[in-house]
Amino acid sequence: MEQQPAVDPRTSRAIETVFRLEFPRVVAAVTRVVRDVGIAEELAQDALVAALEQWPRDGVPDRPGAWLTTTARHRAVDLVRRRENYARKLQEIGRDLGDVPPPEEPAGPDDIDDDLLRLVFTTCHPVLSPEARTALTLRLLGGLSTAEIARAFLVPEPTVAQRVVRAKKTLATRNVAFEVPYGPDREARLGSVLDVIYLIFNEGYAATAGDDLLRPALCEDALRLARQLAALMPKEPEVHGLVSLLEFQASRTAARTAPDGTPVLLKDQNRRRWNRMLIARGITALDRAGATAAGAPGPYALQAAIAACHAHAHTYEDTDWAAIATLYGLLAARAPSPVVELNRAVAVSMAEGPGPALEIVDTLAAERALRDYHLLPSVRGDLLQRLGRTAEARAEFARAAELTGNTRERQLLLGRADACGS
Repeated sequence: MEQQPAVDPRTSRAIETVFRLEFPRVVAAVTRVVRDVGIAEELAQDALVAALEQWPRDGVPDRPGAWLTTTARHRAVDLVRRRENYARKLQEIGRDLGDVPPPEEPAGPDDIDDDLLRLVFTTCHPVLSPEARTALTLRLLGGLSTAEIARAFLVPEPTVAQRVVRAKKTLATRNVAFEVPYGPDREARLGSVLDVIYLIFNEGYAATAGDDLLRPALCEDALRLARQLAALMPKEPEVHGLVSLLEFQASRTAARTAPDGTPVLLKDQNRRRWNRMLIARGITALDRAGATAAGAPGPYALQAAIAACHAHAHTYEDTDWAAIATLYGLLAARAPSPVVELNRAVAVSMAEGPGPALEIVDTLAAERALRDYHLLPSVRGDLLQRLGRTAEARAEFARAAELTGNTRERQLLLGRADACGS
Protein backbone atom coordinates (compact mmCIF):
# COMPACT_ATOMS: atom_id res chain seq x y z
CA MET A 1 0.00 0.00 0.00
CA GLU A 2 1.33 3.42 -0.94
CA GLN A 3 2.22 5.46 2.14
CA GLN A 4 0.66 8.91 2.41
CA PRO A 5 3.17 11.76 2.69
CA ALA A 6 3.49 13.26 6.16
CA VAL A 7 1.72 16.56 6.76
CA ASP A 8 4.01 19.51 7.48
CA PRO A 9 3.60 20.25 11.22
CA ARG A 10 3.29 23.96 10.46
CA THR A 11 0.46 23.29 8.02
CA SER A 12 -1.23 21.04 10.56
CA ARG A 13 -0.98 23.73 13.25
CA ALA A 14 -2.35 26.35 10.86
CA ILE A 15 -5.34 24.15 10.05
CA GLU A 16 -6.01 23.46 13.71
CA THR A 17 -5.80 27.18 14.48
CA VAL A 18 -8.36 27.98 11.78
CA PHE A 19 -10.56 25.18 13.05
CA ARG A 20 -10.41 26.43 16.61
CA LEU A 21 -11.43 29.91 15.53
CA GLU A 22 -14.29 28.67 13.34
CA PHE A 23 -15.39 25.74 15.54
CA PRO A 24 -18.29 27.55 17.30
CA ARG A 25 -19.81 28.75 14.02
CA VAL A 26 -19.47 25.30 12.46
CA VAL A 27 -21.14 23.61 15.44
CA ALA A 28 -23.92 26.21 15.52
CA ALA A 29 -24.63 25.89 11.79
CA VAL A 30 -24.70 22.09 11.95
CA THR A 31 -26.83 22.03 15.10
CA ARG A 32 -29.45 23.94 13.15
CA VAL A 33 -29.56 20.98 10.76
CA VAL A 34 -29.33 17.96 13.05
CA ARG A 35 -30.86 19.49 16.22
CA ASP A 36 -28.30 17.65 18.37
CA VAL A 37 -25.22 19.44 19.72
CA GLY A 38 -23.36 16.18 20.33
CA ILE A 39 -23.76 15.02 16.74
CA ALA A 40 -22.98 18.53 15.50
CA GLU A 41 -19.68 18.50 17.38
CA GLU A 42 -18.77 15.12 15.88
CA LEU A 43 -19.56 16.36 12.35
CA ALA A 44 -17.44 19.45 12.96
CA GLN A 45 -14.57 17.18 13.95
CA ASP A 46 -15.14 15.18 10.75
CA ALA A 47 -14.76 18.41 8.79
CA LEU A 48 -11.42 19.00 10.52
CA VAL A 49 -10.24 15.53 9.48
CA ALA A 50 -11.26 16.30 5.89
CA ALA A 51 -9.32 19.57 6.03
CA LEU A 52 -6.22 17.81 7.34
CA GLU A 53 -6.47 15.41 4.40
CA GLN A 54 -7.25 17.90 1.62
CA TRP A 55 -5.73 21.28 2.48
CA PRO A 56 -2.08 20.15 2.53
CA ARG A 57 -2.65 18.72 -0.96
CA ASP A 58 -4.97 21.33 -2.49
CA GLY A 59 -4.03 24.41 -0.49
CA VAL A 60 -5.96 26.33 2.16
CA PRO A 61 -9.18 27.73 0.64
CA ASP A 62 -9.78 31.48 0.47
CA ARG A 63 -12.58 31.20 3.04
CA PRO A 64 -11.53 28.33 5.32
CA GLY A 65 -14.37 28.89 7.77
CA ALA A 66 -16.97 28.64 5.01
CA TRP A 67 -15.24 25.50 3.70
CA LEU A 68 -15.42 23.83 7.12
CA THR A 69 -19.05 24.86 7.63
CA THR A 70 -20.10 23.67 4.17
CA THR A 71 -18.30 20.34 4.59
CA ALA A 72 -19.87 19.74 7.99
CA ARG A 73 -23.34 20.78 6.80
CA HIS A 74 -23.16 18.46 3.79
CA ARG A 75 -22.33 15.58 6.11
CA ALA A 76 -25.19 16.65 8.36
CA VAL A 77 -27.59 16.66 5.43
CA ASP A 78 -26.43 13.19 4.42
CA LEU A 79 -26.99 11.99 7.97
CA VAL A 80 -30.49 13.45 8.11
CA ARG A 81 -31.33 11.92 4.74
CA ARG A 82 -30.27 8.51 5.99
CA ARG A 83 -32.66 8.68 8.87
CA GLU A 84 -36.07 7.14 8.56
CA ASN A 85 -37.74 10.36 9.63
CA TYR A 86 -36.11 12.45 6.91
CA ALA A 87 -39.46 13.66 5.58
CA ARG A 88 -40.50 14.92 9.01
CA LYS A 89 -37.17 16.65 9.43
CA LEU A 90 -37.53 18.42 6.10
CA GLN A 91 -40.99 19.62 7.06
CA GLU A 92 -39.71 20.83 10.43
CA ILE A 93 -36.75 22.69 9.01
CA GLY A 94 -38.83 23.95 6.12
CA ARG A 95 -36.26 24.06 3.37
CA ASP A 96 -33.86 22.00 1.31
CA LEU A 97 -30.81 22.06 3.55
CA GLY A 98 -28.33 21.14 0.89
CA ASP A 99 -29.09 23.78 -1.70
CA VAL A 100 -30.91 26.76 -0.20
CA PRO A 101 -28.97 29.47 1.71
CA PRO A 102 -30.01 30.44 5.26
CA PRO A 103 -33.23 32.48 5.50
CA GLU A 104 -33.25 36.26 5.53
CA GLU A 105 -33.10 38.11 8.83
CA PRO A 106 -36.51 37.90 10.54
CA ALA A 107 -38.63 41.02 10.36
CA GLY A 108 -40.22 40.69 13.80
CA PRO A 109 -38.62 42.95 16.46
CA ASP A 110 -38.67 40.13 19.00
CA ASP A 111 -37.07 37.61 16.63
CA ILE A 112 -33.42 36.88 16.09
CA ASP A 113 -31.74 34.65 13.56
CA ASP A 114 -28.23 34.04 14.83
CA ASP A 115 -27.06 30.48 15.15
CA LEU A 116 -24.40 31.32 17.75
CA LEU A 117 -26.96 32.98 20.00
CA ARG A 118 -29.34 30.05 19.47
CA LEU A 119 -26.53 27.74 20.54
CA VAL A 120 -25.89 29.77 23.71
CA PHE A 121 -29.54 29.62 24.75
CA THR A 122 -29.76 25.93 23.88
CA THR A 123 -26.72 24.96 25.94
CA CYS A 124 -27.99 27.14 28.83
CA HIS A 125 -31.29 25.24 29.08
CA PRO A 126 -32.63 24.74 32.65
CA VAL A 127 -32.59 20.94 32.21
CA LEU A 128 -28.83 21.20 32.72
CA SER A 129 -27.10 22.09 35.97
CA PRO A 130 -25.40 25.52 36.05
CA GLU A 131 -21.98 23.83 35.99
CA ALA A 132 -22.95 21.67 32.99
CA ARG A 133 -24.37 24.64 31.08
CA THR A 134 -21.20 26.63 31.46
CA ALA A 135 -18.86 23.75 30.64
CA LEU A 136 -20.80 22.73 27.52
CA THR A 137 -21.12 26.27 26.21
CA LEU A 138 -17.43 26.98 26.70
CA ARG A 139 -16.66 23.72 24.90
CA LEU A 140 -18.90 24.42 21.93
CA LEU A 141 -18.83 28.22 21.66
CA GLY A 142 -15.49 28.97 23.20
CA GLY A 143 -13.75 26.04 21.53
CA LEU A 144 -11.99 25.35 24.83
CA SER A 145 -10.52 21.96 25.59
CA THR A 146 -11.55 20.02 28.67
CA ALA A 147 -8.24 20.91 30.31
CA GLU A 148 -8.72 24.64 29.64
CA ILE A 149 -12.24 24.61 31.09
CA ALA A 150 -10.97 22.74 34.15
CA ARG A 151 -8.29 25.39 34.71
CA ALA A 152 -10.79 28.21 34.23
CA PHE A 153 -13.09 26.75 36.90
CA LEU A 154 -10.39 25.36 39.17
CA VAL A 155 -11.89 21.85 39.07
CA PRO A 156 -10.45 18.42 38.06
CA GLU A 157 -10.37 17.67 34.34
CA PRO A 158 -12.38 14.40 34.61
CA THR A 159 -15.17 16.35 36.31
CA VAL A 160 -15.44 18.71 33.34
CA ALA A 161 -15.35 15.82 30.86
CA GLN A 162 -18.25 14.11 32.64
CA ARG A 163 -20.25 17.34 32.73
CA VAL A 164 -19.87 17.87 28.98
CA VAL A 165 -20.79 14.30 28.05
CA ARG A 166 -23.84 14.23 30.33
CA ALA A 167 -24.98 17.66 29.17
CA LYS A 168 -24.99 16.65 25.49
CA LYS A 169 -26.81 13.44 26.31
CA THR A 170 -29.42 15.30 28.37
CA LEU A 171 -30.13 17.83 25.62
CA ALA A 172 -30.60 14.99 23.13
CA THR A 173 -32.82 12.82 25.30
CA ARG A 174 -34.98 15.77 26.39
CA ASN A 175 -35.37 17.01 22.78
CA VAL A 176 -34.36 20.55 23.69
CA ALA A 177 -35.19 22.91 20.82
CA PHE A 178 -32.44 24.82 19.04
CA GLU A 179 -33.89 28.29 19.53
CA VAL A 180 -33.83 31.61 21.32
CA PRO A 181 -36.83 31.24 23.66
CA TYR A 182 -39.48 33.86 24.41
CA GLY A 183 -41.00 35.37 27.55
CA PRO A 184 -40.38 33.67 30.91
CA ASP A 185 -38.25 30.92 29.35
CA ARG A 186 -35.84 33.49 27.98
CA GLU A 187 -35.65 35.30 31.34
CA ALA A 188 -35.04 32.02 33.17
CA ARG A 189 -31.94 31.32 31.08
CA LEU A 190 -30.65 34.87 30.97
CA GLY A 191 -28.34 34.62 33.99
CA SER A 192 -26.56 31.56 32.58
CA VAL A 193 -26.31 33.11 29.13
CA LEU A 194 -24.70 36.28 30.54
CA ASP A 195 -22.24 34.24 32.59
CA VAL A 196 -21.20 32.14 29.62
CA ILE A 197 -20.78 35.11 27.28
CA TYR A 198 -18.59 36.73 29.92
CA LEU A 199 -16.49 33.59 30.32
CA ILE A 200 -16.03 33.29 26.55
CA PHE A 201 -14.84 36.90 26.45
CA ASN A 202 -12.46 36.28 29.36
CA GLU A 203 -10.91 33.30 27.61
CA GLY A 204 -10.23 35.54 24.63
CA TYR A 205 -9.02 38.41 26.83
CA ALA A 206 -6.59 36.30 28.87
CA ALA A 207 -6.24 32.79 27.45
CA THR A 208 -5.85 30.08 30.08
CA ALA A 209 -3.42 28.16 27.85
CA GLY A 210 -1.44 28.42 24.64
CA ASP A 211 1.31 30.61 23.26
CA ASP A 212 -0.69 33.85 22.99
CA LEU A 213 -2.16 36.01 25.73
CA LEU A 214 -5.11 37.06 23.57
CA ARG A 215 -7.62 35.19 21.42
CA PRO A 216 -9.30 38.17 19.72
CA ALA A 217 -11.88 36.12 17.80
CA LEU A 218 -13.42 34.91 21.09
CA CYS A 219 -13.62 38.49 22.39
CA GLU A 220 -15.30 39.61 19.17
CA ASP A 221 -17.83 36.77 19.26
CA ALA A 222 -18.68 37.42 22.91
CA LEU A 223 -19.06 41.15 22.40
CA ARG A 224 -21.24 40.65 19.33
CA LEU A 225 -23.45 38.18 21.22
CA ALA A 226 -23.77 40.60 24.14
CA ARG A 227 -24.74 43.47 21.84
CA GLN A 228 -27.35 41.32 20.09
CA LEU A 229 -28.72 40.24 23.44
CA ALA A 230 -29.05 43.89 24.46
CA ALA A 231 -31.02 44.59 21.27
CA LEU A 232 -33.18 41.56 22.02
CA MET A 233 -33.77 42.47 25.69
CA PRO A 234 -33.49 46.28 25.93
CA LYS A 235 -35.15 46.50 29.35
CA GLU A 236 -32.73 44.14 31.13
CA PRO A 237 -30.17 46.24 33.08
CA GLU A 238 -27.69 43.39 33.55
CA VAL A 239 -27.54 42.79 29.81
CA HIS A 240 -26.50 46.42 29.33
CA GLY A 241 -24.12 46.03 32.28
CA LEU A 242 -22.40 43.11 30.57
CA VAL A 243 -22.20 44.97 27.26
CA SER A 244 -20.65 47.94 29.04
CA LEU A 245 -18.10 45.77 30.82
CA LEU A 246 -17.04 44.04 27.59
CA GLU A 247 -16.82 47.32 25.66
CA PHE A 248 -14.52 48.77 28.33
CA GLN A 249 -12.38 45.64 28.49
CA ALA A 250 -12.13 45.34 24.71
CA SER A 251 -11.05 48.99 24.47
CA ARG A 252 -7.69 48.08 26.06
CA THR A 253 -6.84 45.17 23.75
CA ALA A 254 -4.32 46.97 21.54
CA ALA A 255 -2.35 48.18 24.56
CA ARG A 256 -2.24 44.88 26.44
CA THR A 257 0.60 43.32 24.46
CA ALA A 258 3.88 44.56 23.01
CA PRO A 259 4.59 44.05 19.27
CA ASP A 260 6.25 40.71 20.07
CA GLY A 261 3.21 39.50 22.04
CA THR A 262 4.68 40.12 25.49
CA PRO A 263 1.94 41.08 28.02
CA VAL A 264 1.92 44.71 29.19
CA LEU A 265 0.66 45.32 32.73
CA LEU A 266 -2.16 47.83 33.27
CA LYS A 267 0.15 50.36 34.94
CA ASP A 268 2.54 50.26 31.96
CA GLN A 269 -0.03 50.46 29.16
CA ASN A 270 -0.03 53.35 26.70
CA ARG A 271 -3.54 54.67 27.27
CA ARG A 272 -3.48 56.57 24.00
CA ARG A 273 -3.82 53.14 22.39
CA TRP A 274 -7.08 52.49 24.23
CA ASN A 275 -10.00 52.54 21.80
CA ARG A 276 -12.00 55.69 22.60
CA MET A 277 -14.96 54.58 20.48
CA LEU A 278 -15.36 51.40 22.53
CA ILE A 279 -15.01 53.42 25.74
CA ALA A 280 -17.79 55.72 24.56
CA ARG A 281 -19.96 52.68 23.80
CA GLY A 282 -19.19 51.35 27.28
CA ILE A 283 -20.30 54.58 28.89
CA THR A 284 -23.53 54.59 26.89
CA ALA A 285 -24.30 50.98 27.84
CA LEU A 286 -23.55 51.70 31.52
CA ASP A 287 -25.98 54.64 31.40
CA ARG A 288 -28.63 52.31 29.93
CA ALA A 289 -27.99 49.80 32.70
CA GLY A 290 -28.61 52.53 35.29
CA ALA A 291 -31.69 53.85 33.49
CA THR A 292 -33.36 50.42 33.30
CA ALA A 293 -32.45 49.25 36.82
CA ALA A 294 -35.27 49.21 39.37
CA GLY A 295 -32.99 48.74 42.37
CA ALA A 296 -29.34 48.32 43.27
CA PRO A 297 -26.97 47.61 40.38
CA GLY A 298 -26.27 43.97 39.54
CA PRO A 299 -22.86 42.26 39.40
CA TYR A 300 -22.16 43.09 35.76
CA ALA A 301 -23.17 46.72 36.16
CA LEU A 302 -20.85 46.96 39.19
CA GLN A 303 -17.96 45.44 37.25
CA ALA A 304 -18.68 47.85 34.40
CA ALA A 305 -18.56 50.76 36.86
CA ILE A 306 -15.15 49.52 38.00
CA ALA A 307 -13.95 49.36 34.40
CA ALA A 308 -15.31 52.87 33.85
CA CYS A 309 -13.08 54.16 36.66
CA HIS A 310 -10.06 52.87 34.74
CA ALA A 311 -11.36 54.27 31.45
CA HIS A 312 -11.84 57.77 32.91
CA ALA A 313 -8.30 57.91 34.34
CA HIS A 314 -5.78 59.55 32.02
CA THR A 315 -2.89 57.82 33.83
CA TYR A 316 -2.51 54.88 36.16
CA GLU A 317 -1.76 57.26 39.02
CA ASP A 318 -4.96 59.24 38.36
CA THR A 319 -7.13 56.15 38.92
CA ASP A 320 -9.73 56.54 41.68
CA TRP A 321 -8.64 53.45 43.59
CA ALA A 322 -10.76 54.30 46.63
CA ALA A 323 -13.89 54.25 44.47
CA ILE A 324 -12.80 50.96 42.88
CA ALA A 325 -12.20 49.39 46.30
CA THR A 326 -15.68 50.52 47.38
CA LEU A 327 -17.26 49.09 44.23
CA TYR A 328 -15.46 45.78 44.79
CA GLY A 329 -16.86 45.76 48.32
CA LEU A 330 -20.37 46.16 46.89
CA LEU A 331 -19.66 43.43 44.34
CA ALA A 332 -18.39 41.09 47.06
CA ALA A 333 -21.63 41.64 48.98
CA ARG A 334 -23.79 41.10 45.88
CA ALA A 335 -21.85 38.19 44.32
CA PRO A 336 -19.33 36.91 46.87
CA SER A 337 -16.40 34.88 45.55
CA PRO A 338 -12.70 34.44 46.37
CA VAL A 339 -11.75 35.94 43.00
CA VAL A 340 -13.75 39.11 43.68
CA GLU A 341 -12.06 39.36 47.08
CA LEU A 342 -8.65 38.98 45.44
CA ASN A 343 -9.48 41.82 43.04
CA ARG A 344 -10.66 43.92 45.99
CA ALA A 345 -7.29 43.33 47.63
CA VAL A 346 -5.52 44.79 44.58
CA ALA A 347 -7.69 47.93 44.76
CA VAL A 348 -7.11 48.20 48.52
CA SER A 349 -3.36 47.96 47.95
CA MET A 350 -3.51 51.01 45.69
CA ALA A 351 -5.89 52.98 47.91
CA GLU A 352 -4.47 52.12 51.35
CA GLY A 353 -1.13 50.44 50.72
CA PRO A 354 0.20 46.88 50.30
CA GLY A 355 0.06 46.01 54.02
CA PRO A 356 -3.74 45.98 54.45
CA ALA A 357 -4.09 44.26 51.09
CA LEU A 358 -1.68 41.49 52.07
CA GLU A 359 -3.85 40.73 55.09
CA ILE A 360 -6.81 40.19 52.74
CA VAL A 361 -4.76 38.00 50.39
CA ASP A 362 -3.39 35.88 53.24
CA THR A 363 -6.94 35.07 54.36
CA LEU A 364 -7.58 33.70 50.84
CA ALA A 365 -4.67 31.26 50.98
CA ALA A 366 -6.87 28.61 52.58
CA GLU A 367 -9.57 28.90 49.88
CA ARG A 368 -9.73 25.55 48.13
CA ALA A 369 -10.96 27.17 44.90
CA LEU A 370 -7.80 29.28 44.68
CA ARG A 371 -5.34 26.50 45.43
CA ASP A 372 -4.18 26.25 41.80
CA TYR A 373 -5.16 29.77 40.74
CA HIS A 374 -2.00 31.45 39.48
CA LEU A 375 -3.20 34.99 40.14
CA LEU A 376 -3.23 34.44 43.91
CA PRO A 377 0.57 34.01 44.22
CA SER A 378 1.01 36.63 41.49
CA VAL A 379 -0.87 39.26 43.48
CA ARG A 380 0.84 38.18 46.70
CA GLY A 381 4.23 38.46 44.99
CA ASP A 382 3.44 42.00 43.86
CA LEU A 383 2.44 43.03 47.39
CA LEU A 384 5.52 41.44 48.94
CA GLN A 385 7.75 43.15 46.38
CA ARG A 386 6.23 46.53 47.23
CA LEU A 387 6.85 45.82 50.91
CA GLY A 388 10.51 45.11 50.19
CA ARG A 389 10.23 41.38 50.95
CA THR A 390 11.86 40.48 47.65
CA ALA A 391 12.96 36.92 48.45
CA GLU A 392 9.38 35.95 49.33
CA ALA A 393 8.10 37.84 46.30
CA ARG A 394 10.44 35.93 44.03
CA ALA A 395 9.12 32.61 45.35
CA GLU A 396 5.51 33.71 44.80
CA PHE A 397 6.14 34.82 41.21
CA ALA A 398 7.92 31.53 40.49
CA ARG A 399 4.98 29.57 41.92
CA ALA A 400 2.52 31.61 39.83
CA ALA A 401 4.61 30.84 36.73
CA GLU A 402 4.34 27.12 37.47
CA LEU A 403 0.55 27.31 37.81
CA THR A 404 -0.33 29.25 34.65
CA GLY A 405 -0.97 27.37 31.43
CA ASN A 406 -0.30 30.40 29.23
CA THR A 407 3.19 30.72 27.80
CA ARG A 408 3.18 34.51 27.66
CA GLU A 409 2.00 34.88 31.24
CA ARG A 410 4.62 32.37 32.39
CA GLN A 411 7.36 34.42 30.72
CA LEU A 412 6.08 37.61 32.36
CA LEU A 413 5.94 36.01 35.81
CA LEU A 414 9.40 34.49 35.48
CA GLY A 415 10.68 37.90 34.45
CA ARG A 416 9.15 39.45 37.55
CA ALA A 417 10.74 36.72 39.67
CA ASP A 418 14.15 37.46 38.16
CA ALA A 419 13.64 41.18 38.81
CA CYS A 420 13.37 40.40 42.52
CA GLY A 421 16.98 39.16 42.57
CA SER A 422 18.34 35.89 43.88
